[in-house]
Amino acid sequence: MGMTMTQKILAAHCGKQALQAGEMILADLDMVLANDITAPVAINEFEKAGCGRVFDGQKVALVLDHFTPNKDIKAAEQSRQVRRFAKEQGVAHFYDVGRVGIEHVLLPEQGLVTAGDLIIGADSHTCTYGALGAFSTGVGSTDMAAGMAYGKAWFRVPEAISVRLTGALQPWVSGKDVILHLIGLIGVDGALYQSLEFSGPGVASLSVDDRLCICNMAIEAGAKNGIFPVDEQTLAFLKDHGAQEPRVYAADADAQYARVIDINLSEVPLTVAFPHLPENARGFSDIPADLRIDQVVIGSCTNGRLCDLQQAAQVLRGRRVAEDTRVVIIPATQLIYEQAMNEGLFKVFLDAGCAISTPTCGPCLGGHMGILAEGERCVATTNRNFVGRMGHPKSEVYLASPAVAAASAVLGRLASPEELEGAKA
Repeated sequence: MGMTMTQKILAAHCGKQALQAGEMILADLDMVLANDITAPVAINEFEKAGCGRVFDGQKVALVLDHFTPNKDIKAAEQSRQVRRFAKEQGVAHFYDVGRVGIEHVLLPEQGLVTAGDLIIGADSHTCTYGALGAFSTGVGSTDMAAGMAYGKAWFRVPEAISVRLTGALQPWVSGKDVILHLIGLIGVDGALYQSLEFSGPGVASLSVDDRLCICNMAIEAGAKNGIFPVDEQTLAFLKDHGAQEPRVYAADADAQYARVIDINLSEVPLTVAFPHLPENARGFSDIPADLRIDQVVIGSCTNGRLCDLQQAAQVLRGRRVAEDTRVVIIPATQLIYEQAMNEGLFKVFLDAGCAISTPTCGPCLGGHMGILAEGERCVATTNRNFVGRMGHPKSEVYLASPAVAAASAVLGRLASPEELEGAKA
């Protein structure tokens, strides 16, 4: 029986020739990741168990990105604990304020992820790295502690869903629309503990950034991981970012899938997920024309990359944000911040009336830099819109692409970029 791409990577990391869905394995890890919220819990467990030293200081990454710059005393204490641990343990990949970035954008940018890797992170959106042909998944802080100590983790081999892509995206439509469309089709538990394996001729039309966005939100469908095949675009990205030599795996022709989903990319519309679940996906033909908004957030590990800021700037250039709408722009890393500034994107944003933040997860999880009050609505390029996700439990979050978020900012209501043509800003 053939194996899926995910099963091949897991087999290679546990020393087996073949695996089947449902098997329990102990696999070697290439990278163990945590942030300023999850790392302190892992560190406490690590030290309580008397683990001593991390298994490999080159294979642990600690990123202070959620409540940084520190928003309060508790956040400051947590960050200090991680700084201390990183220094004592010789953690090579430690990122603090001034050289930090949102972890799931930062690691690929820094070349710390390559095709064929097996990565765990104490953050659910660790599944992002499947875009580069890696198996990556989120774990709890206790598993993170064990991973740091022993360089191994237990897995139940997931069965897989094949998502076959054809066609190419229409103008303004992006990877964000694709993944919201898919979650709308299958629901937030439609891929529970399964691998979302993307394939088909449509893959070539998606940029690596599109794929990173899509895999980032695989968890929002309940998936264990999302993964794309390794192609020329992937290899070029890895080379450009100085990643380790890739190990390329491909699904067998007779690999077993729990189901097959066909998506024609040319038919994917601009899509918005309404409160309070990512599965509440709607195209603009099904969206009220007068849904007023109070805030727009453009950033996060889902859509804080340079291409996202470029798309937002394309919409905002020469326009002003609506009088009663506030906009927060968050470049995902220091490098992206610098690139956006040097390209003149910051002037576009500032002229439009936006605020620009240092890299942080901030408002995405209701942490800081954009908390919502009761009754407020936000269009966000983030990944979750659960009750109270970004502030008050009676606030609302609408998930969308940077293009839709920027157009909504200008019109002060949920809107598509096409609506700006002839509209009074």
